[in-house]
Amino acid sequence: MKTQFAKPFFFEGGPRAVLLLHGFTGSSADVRMLGRFLEKHDYTCYAPHYKGHGVEPEQLITTGPSDWWHDVIESYRFLKEKGYDEIAVAGLSLGGVYGLKLALNEPVKGVVTMCSPMTMRTTEIMFQGVLEYASAFKKREGKKEDQIALEIEKMKAHGMASLPELQQLITSVRESIDMLYTPVFVTQSRNDQVINPDSATMIYETIESPNKRLKWFENSGHVITIGPEKEQLHEDILMFLNDLQWSN
Repeated sequence: MKTQFAKPFFFEGGPRAVLLLHGFTGSSADVRMLGRFLEKHDYTCYAPHYKGHGVEPEQLITTGPSDWWHDVIESYRFLKEKGYDEIAVAGLSLGGVYGLKLALNEPVKGVVTMCSPMTMRTTEIMFQGVLEYASAFKKREGKKEDQIALEIEKMKAHGMASLPELQQLITSVRESIDMLYTPVFVTQSRNDQVINPDSATMIYETIESPNKRLKWFENSGHVITIGPEKEQLHEDILMFLNDLQWSN
């Protein structure tokens, strides 16, 4: 039986819309439970996939941040075209970085960042993470170990040329968010093994918004949206969204 993988989703609820953005090597599955929760509370939620995500990892290594930013902008426009004039954005990891960038470029009601980096590891470490993701992806497809090893070697030989651009993206956003006055809710796991948790403090202290919050989660890992404190995270995000100045 063919393995089924996550697809982008569009949950139509009320007139308030939330753009949900997944992280690097992630998919809409990482924010699906949050989307269903918000839908039950009358929010419309849209979670796209960035180019190269949710598909064969060989496609991922041929894409980069400019492709993914294009997908974010197109997703924002999709909601606008559907008639949603007021949009908030909540992003996991890299998705939170894009959420901050979106708020710097387009009208956004509020931003939720979840375990979002403001610094990056070396490109070598980042690429190793890509290869680990690729191996896990191929195992879920049911491929045999020798086939996986062969395909991973081919990916190693190809490399991922866009990783320096990813570092530059994060640096650019970090250096720009002192111009951000949009309401922001920063959430971060203490036990994050993927990014430096100090990024949360950096975001919180740098943004100029008078409406900003920072909350630490003591028992979660990097993918906080599916961790042991996800229900509390859902409630906290809902509270933040409900407190924004919506017109309806």
